[in-house]
Amino acid sequence: MLHVALAVLAAFGVTQLAIFLTTVYLHRAVSHRAVRFAPPVAFAMRAVIWLTTGIKPREWAAVHRKHHAYTDVAGDPHSPVLLGFWPVQAGNVVLYRKALKDKGLVARYARDLAPDAWDRLLFDRAWLGLGLGITLLCVVFGWQLGLAAAALHTVVYLQLNSAINAVGHRRGRQPWPGTSYNNQWLAWLTAGEGLHNNHHAAPTSARLALGRREIDPGWWLIAALRRVGLANVRHDEARLKVAATA
Repeated sequence: MLHVALAVLAAFGVTQLAIFLTTVYLHRAVSHRAVRFAPPVAFAMRAVIWLTTGIKPREWAAVHRKHHAYTDVAGDPHSPVLLGFWPVQAGNVVLYRKALKDKGLVARYARDLAPDAWDRLLFDRAWLGLGLGITLLCVVFGWQLGLAAAALHTVVYLQLNSAINAVGHRRGRQPWPGTSYNNQWLAWLTAGEGLHNNHHAAPTSARLALGRREIDPGWWLIAALRRVGLANVRHDEARLKVAATA
């Protein structure tokens, strides 16, 4: 039972690590240029994303940027307003892969993220990264518990990321006009990403908490790195695209 508990804790830890790096690195740094990390920190984040998710940052950024260009209108890759809640909550990863079948997507929306030598050598090999990550879990916990921890991490990570789109465009608080919503409970689970209405209101803000009693755990990591000179924030004050609702 102890080993099982450790495997569950390991899956939770890996998932939260991946969630934090998805928001601070893939989302805020790569996609929106809201924060810039020191090169060694950015490389470490890139490597851990590769090991825990296999995601290619330029592909993730391209899909996300298209979402902002066509938010909840024809062309949005994963809109629950257009597709329904469950197709997005249960199949968000499929929708991402479908969007990437458009060979011009990355060229159009991520032209600033050309592959470098490390991409060609390692980071474009998604299954190699995932394989190494799973192998590490198996070495630590044995192959059975390691595979179980990897499977649990995969399910929870995908469902939490799906919820950002599915829940974040269907229900919650809406301090800013638009079709997105804030859910603080989801923000706790996704390192701040549940404050989705705030993000659409100020996409280049490195901090997603814009109002009283809003908490953005991802910002804590950015702020800590900033204090020791390992991160630079694009704007100290959020640059809002819209005015607050009454």
